[in-house]
Amino acid sequence: MNLKQWIARLTTAYGALAPREKLLVGAAGGLLAIALLYVAVVNPILGAIARTASRREAAEQEVRVMTRLRREYDSLEARLADVERRIQTAPRGNLRTTLENLAHDASVNVKSMEPQAAPPGDRYRESKVEIALEQVNLVQTVDYLDKIQKSDQVLSVKSLRMRKRPDNPELLDVTFAVSSFEPLQ
Repeated sequence: MNLKQWIARLTTAYGALAPREKLLVGAAGGLLAIALLYVAVVNPILGAIARTASRREAAEQEVRVMTRLRREYDSLEARLADVERRIQTAPRGNLRTTLENLAHDASVNVKSMEPQAAPPGDRYRESKVEIALEQVNLVQTVDYLDKIQKSDQVLSVKSLRMRKRPDNPELLDVTFAVSSFEPLQ
């Protein structure tokens, strides 16, 4: 049977129905048409709208993350430029001598000051010294570290270990490394 024959049979069957039956079949056909319209057109459009909204939220989140990362990058770039400027303009001097003078100013007795190997850099030469302090209190340690940080020479504390002394818990044994930088010219 072909399509024309099916349509002819349906038309004949519909014509043979009573008016109430025709109304019922028409209503059922209308509901079927509405359901098909919803499934074929409306539902895909609503799905596309929902996907677009979620993609928009994801894109906005990515923009917020990128904005935050950009601010962090700009901040780090500014700090790096400031450190490089300080390295270029800072007074030069012997790292050990500078640290001994700062220890004297902080009233700290340095037990040892050992030079350490520093990896070679592309633009700067790093001098590194490990300092050991024994029987110092926290105030003395903080004062010494503060003087190192605020020194005219560009100094950086690389590591810090503090231990309470077993014989006197008020005193500390402190070990830390300090680096200075000079431009390679």
